[in-house]
Amino acid sequence: MSLPLIVIAEAEPEARHEVRQSLEQSGFRALPAANANDIWKAMDSMAVGVVVLDAALRGPDGMDLCRDVRERSDVPIILVGANSSEVDRVVGLELGADDYMAKPYSPRELAARLRAVLRRRRNDRALGTRRPAEARFDGWTVDSSRREVIDPDGDRVELTAAEFSLLLVLLDHPQVVIARARLMELAGVRDTPSSDRSVDVLVSRLRRKLRHGGRAAPIVTVRGGEYLFSAVVDRR
Repeated sequence: MSLPLIVIAEAEPEARHEVRQSLEQSGFRALPAANANDIWKAMDSMAVGVVVLDAALRGPDGMDLCRDVRERSDVPIILVGANSSEVDRVVGLELGADDYMAKPYSPRELAARLRAVLRRRRNDRALGTRRPAEARFDGWTVDSSRREVIDPDGDRVELTAAEFSLLLVLLDHPQVVIARARLMELAGVRDTPSSDRSVDVLVSRLRRKLRHGGRAAPIVTVRGGEYLFSAVVDRR
């Protein structure tokens, strides 16, 4: 099996070189990217495993690129930024990032987070081969083998890798109350001081995408720290 390709979109040339070296020493293939054009070229010509995206990237900036990459692909994105405030983390997650890391970060932590993101993607695909490929609820169709979500009108709804992982967990536990910590574990969310907030943001994003025709998504908050998927799920 070929090593996963990690695109390192970093504003500073020296940092790009250092991160590339450290990732290659950790068993990844790493491709440096200085701007948006480099990212698009890589995504158009190669199978990219993860994009590590510097929020300070210029022309357009990293935050705008995060949104653009997410609109174009479900490739996992780890957003990195100099500001570690909750506001920046939440904004990054809202724009479609799967994880957020504050600078400076250690190469060991980055490698661990990359493995966690890739492991979650592999788990999604493996589960898709073991469970019935298709699940239906409230007129929606989810095909886990194709990673497709189709709304009641027949239109495809794009989900990030993290959102899709969360949806699969909820579909596997319909009408069951799941504690936030257990949801984190099942969805493969890395346990960090900001993990609780990250899960809440993911749930919020998924709710918005599963709204249709004035009908709210069937994801209910129970007692503040637990969630319930209230719809009946039909497996095919």
